[in-house]
Amino acid sequence: MPPKKNRGGGGGGGGGGGGAATLPPCTHVHVRHILCEKQSKLMQAREAIQGGRRFEDVAREFSEDKARHGGDLGWVARGQMVGPFEQVAFNLPVGQVSEPFRTAHGWHMCVVEGRR
Repeated sequence: MPPKKNRGGGGGGGGGGGGAATLPPCTHVHVRHILCEKQSKLMQAREAIQGGRRFEDVAREFSEDKARHGGDLGWVARGQMVGPFEQVAFNLPVGQVSEPFRTAHGWHMCVVEGRR
């Protein structure tokens, strides 16, 4: 899981959340992610998901973090993640896969499995 203290150098925020509908506030999200150092590898993962493969299976194959757990980060509270990751995760509807985004840790995609 990307620690909060390494906030610098994010670049590309790109939410990945929905359009007009605003999500109700929450304090925790159950999130899975795929992390790749290279954007090209993450784009391969994205193609696999768009082709119908399950997010957790693609995470096991492509992710460079938490891969053995299908990218499952569990329940995460606000303030635990780096800024760009938190912004995407807390603004993403349950079940929707985010657009690729970058943090200081690399390139990510995530999916929220629950909000509370």
